[in-house]
Amino acid sequence: MSVLVVGEALVDLIVSPDGATTAVPGGGPFNAARTIARLGVPVAFGGRLSTDAFGRRLSTMLTDDGATVALPAREDLLTTLALAELDESGAATYRFYTLGTAGPAVSPGDLTLTPGTTLVSVGTLGLILEPIATAAEELVSTLPHDVLLVLDPNCRPLVTPNAVEYRARIHRIVPRADVVKVSGDDLQYLYPEFSPIDAARQLLVEGARLVLFTDGAASVRALTRDWEAELPVPRVDVVDTVGAGDAFGGAFIAFWQRSERGRTDLTNESLVRETVERAIAVAGITCQRAGANPPFLHEL
Repeated sequence: MSVLVVGEALVDLIVSPDGATTAVPGGGPFNAARTIARLGVPVAFGGRLSTDAFGRRLSTMLTDDGATVALPAREDLLTTLALAELDESGAATYRFYTLGTAGPAVSPGDLTLTPGTTLVSVGTLGLILEPIATAAEELVSTLPHDVLLVLDPNCRPLVTPNAVEYRARIHRIVPRADVVKVSGDDLQYLYPEFSPIDAARQLLVEGARLVLFTDGAASVRALTRDWEAELPVPRVDVVDTVGAGDAFGGAFIAFWQRSERGRTDLTNESLVRETVERAIAVAGITCQRAGANPPFLHEL
């Protein structure tokens, strides 16, 4: 049983007020793939990388953690960048540099399932930028019935050129989605007319089997059409929260796969609770470390 994670890998350039710059590898799907690999589950990263210095670093980090890079790197494209300029209070203003970069450069037909792939995860810029967004949606539309689909919108309004078209794409994918992982910010962006909890329930109305609603340090809510559960998030000494949500999503995928559970098991409240609790633990450890640095299985 293996996983395919579709989306972007990029580098966050953190610029302090004095102009000092730190390069931090990231991207939600990249972080999730690393988490899955560190937890001992075979995973392929279905995003495009560059052959530049940043791209080589991203590739090395994936393979060092045990992930496979599914697509060949592009020599003619640069690594996708997110520039975060910090003011004196530490607040960040983000700008994304995507034109002529590797992240979006996945065309329809580039993504295929290798034998043994039982779960696919899509999200973040992989559902916003073109042509990768079209390629991801096409892959979703052709998934075999027994392949579990995880949707993590991880909405990015600042880099979304057309909110109406983006929301329409999400609504087209939701009916096939088995698990939708969303934050309060995601729900507010996707369903501005609803409260967050009602927006989570609306995802179920549209066809999702399980919604995992995370809200920072607040409880995680797991919702299906038959039951709802609220699971507490233990307090930890937070270093930063970078990649914590990605680690939670990746850990849920990893532990679900390790237990060889499928689509129909998502209605089992006991199994979902157990998996969510373990994913919360992984996210908690990630918060106690600088950067997106999820734990390995032997550290749990």
